[in-house]
Amino acid sequence: MNVATNAQIAENSMLRDPALADEGRLKIEFAGRRMPVLQAIREEFERDKPLDGLRIGACLHVTTETANLCRTLIAGGAELSLCASNPLSTKDDVAAAIHVDYGARVFAIYGSDRDTFYRQVAGVLASEPQIVIDDGADLTTTIHRQHPELLENIVGGTEVTSTGVLRIRNMATAGALRYPVVAVNDAATKHLFDNRYGTGQNTIDGILRASNVLLAGSVFVVVGYGWCGRGVAMRAHGMGSRVVVVEVDPIKALEAVMDGYQVLPMGEAAKIGDIFVTVTGNRDAIRLEHMETMKSGAILANSGHFDIEIDLAGLKERATSERTMRPNLTEYELPAGNRVIVLADGRLVGQSAAEAHPAEVMDMTFATQSLVVEHVAKHARGLEPQVYGVPHEIEDRVARHKLASLGVTLDELTKAQQEYISDWTVGT
Repeated sequence: MNVATNAQIAENSMLRDPALADEGRLKIEFAGRRMPVLQAIREEFERDKPLDGLRIGACLHVTTETANLCRTLIAGGAELSLCASNPLSTKDDVAAAIHVDYGARVFAIYGSDRDTFYRQVAGVLASEPQIVIDDGADLTTTIHRQHPELLENIVGGTEVTSTGVLRIRNMATAGALRYPVVAVNDAATKHLFDNRYGTGQNTIDGILRASNVLLAGSVFVVVGYGWCGRGVAMRAHGMGSRVVVVEVDPIKALEAVMDGYQVLPMGEAAKIGDIFVTVTGNRDAIRLEHMETMKSGAILANSGHFDIEIDLAGLKERATSERTMRPNLTEYELPAGNRVIVLADGRLVGQSAAEAHPAEVMDMTFATQSLVVEHVAKHARGLEPQVYGVPHEIEDRVARHKLASLGVTLDELTKAQQEYISDWTVGT
């Protein structure tokens, strides 16, 4: 099968420089110390080898936290191939360490263009994976569209993002999905913490690193009020911003109002905002017509999965000048004279301009991910090609592990309480 043709891919890696592994190793170790749940699972995997001999293909952000997930899967006996889900979130030293230290096939270089990105995807597919781990569904859709010959040997897959789950559910609805996929993103141990606290923190971190702007006193517009949007709004409010929310869903808009935020249509919010963050999972959340009415110096950032939430193509076509003022900060001047600032080329600002999610929150996400991969390995062969939720016992196990690592003790139901909630005959 001739999936990959690049010479570097033929050598089982596509890296900036393998010599960077020494730097990446220390960062991976530091992150690993703050991921006790994943460490406990890794020790179990090392002993039991639940993934022994399985070929796993993964498309994920190549960060220190992901490296610790890779360690866990390999400890479980997996043969791992990894490519980057976002070229601006890749840490070259970490990619080198995953390959050099753990023996994974790694295809990830910071700043890769679109063609190189898909060569990296091809590198993973050349391993003929049996389990697919995806972040945004690029691996999944590429397999189905371009390499259906791989489908026969694929047991199942997982998807860890809201956008990816939406794409795969659309595949299932259209009858195009050919293997079962577990929606890791839908687990409470993922979206309640990773999306809300992880995205909330790293979005603000990315904005501050890229621009050094003062949030206190600013009008901070959050476009989309899902779990990620809630997290961004909460952190911006905590930094002293006046938060405005833009939504199309009436329930989410009502929730934003009850949370104390002003809700406006994008056309009105565009005129008053100082900082804008898109977290919709959809395209064209901020269009050229909006940017043309913004204050001069307005800052735009994206924390949705893909770089299509802001109409950058329209902005670049309309702009009279384009200047890179700082790393990850580009200024565009429009014909009316107002200047619009875009951070990280419209890609995930927390992943691209900052350090991605903190290890403590990714501990839960990747612990859940590891146990779901084990579940897929054991049970997916008997499942129909649909999108499935994470089994509750996995979520419960991860949450209890995390609480124990934090020194938190739960209360327990008494026998009488257990009987009461299990019985329908007892009234008031």
